[in-house]
Amino acid sequence: MIAALDATPLTIPTGGVTRYTLELSRALAAQNIADQYWLLSDQLFGMPAPVLPNLHKGDGPRTGAERRWWLWGLEREMIRRGVEVFHGTDFSVPYIPRRPSVMTVHDLSPWVLEDASMRVRRRVPLLLWARIPTMIITPSEAVRRAAISRFKLDEERAAAVPLAASNHFRPVEAEPPATPYFLFVGTLESRKNIARLIAAWREVRKSQEVDLVLAGRLRDNFTPPADEPGLRVLGAVPDEDLPALYSGAIAFVYPSLYEGFGLPVLEAMQCGATVITSRDPAIMEVSGGAAIHVEATDVRALIEVMRARPVRREDSLKRAALFSWSRTAQKTREVYDVAIGLFRR
Repeated sequence: MIAALDATPLTIPTGGVTRYTLELSRALAAQNIADQYWLLSDQLFGMPAPVLPNLHKGDGPRTGAERRWWLWGLEREMIRRGVEVFHGTDFSVPYIPRRPSVMTVHDLSPWVLEDASMRVRRRVPLLLWARIPTMIITPSEAVRRAAISRFKLDEERAAAVPLAASNHFRPVEAEPPATPYFLFVGTLESRKNIARLIAAWREVRKSQEVDLVLAGRLRDNFTPPADEPGLRVLGAVPDEDLPALYSGAIAFVYPSLYEGFGLPVLEAMQCGATVITSRDPAIMEVSGGAAIHVEATDVRALIEVMRARPVRREDSLKRAALFSWSRTAQKTREVYDVAIGLFRR
């Protein structure tokens, strides 16, 4: 098989979709050595490391006409590379279905949240209603069911393929921090429920000496929290530094209002961290009962759990062991085969 993946998410240094595109393309190539995989975008991006002989970087637009990438340029590049199936890793596929395509719908946030991308919100429903993507991939069964209901999709054309944490997320032994801390990792945005998390931590800090560490890039339309004693806002943290942060925390606290999967929850578990999180359906799929769940809007419940400082290290490690990018790649490759079969009907 010759497959192409949208590499545009790789133009952004951090984030869940970036991680997804990076890990998936690398795992697909490593696991299917007879296949050829092309990463394509009209923007500059870096290739995943290590270098794999069957994972290639395509060209961007070669002519002025090809700058109309999704209408014309991408198709010309796929013809040049002999691509049989295209995977849109972030809500995008070519507008004209000349070959089978797979669209990953990471969540339904563009349609349930007010601050979501207007471009995605308007374009994707038209593509789905017109059945332009041959298959849909979602990261959880919760999102799959929601997408089928909202966009009236055929069930056979939607598959749930769970994500995984990168291999470098593992327990790190280190000296205890000078001050114990709760940890949040993720994009700082309204749906992550940062304000309630900070409010709960403030109450806990009245009786316990404990910091709150927020690690993640700040979304443009989100106002950062004001400086206060014990609150550490680190910004985007390099991937290689995250395992130590996860491992050293009293607990990873992730009271998100809405998720498509909740990858930081799995990363934290793979590092042996106790996870305190919301009852979001996708997150509950990921945790499998290994995390401690509270209602996202119940600050009092969050305070009580944080004060208790529960320990779930072994539960976290056992649950995380059930996920891997090799399994994600295997299931994704199966979806490519299904898409090719459906397109030929």
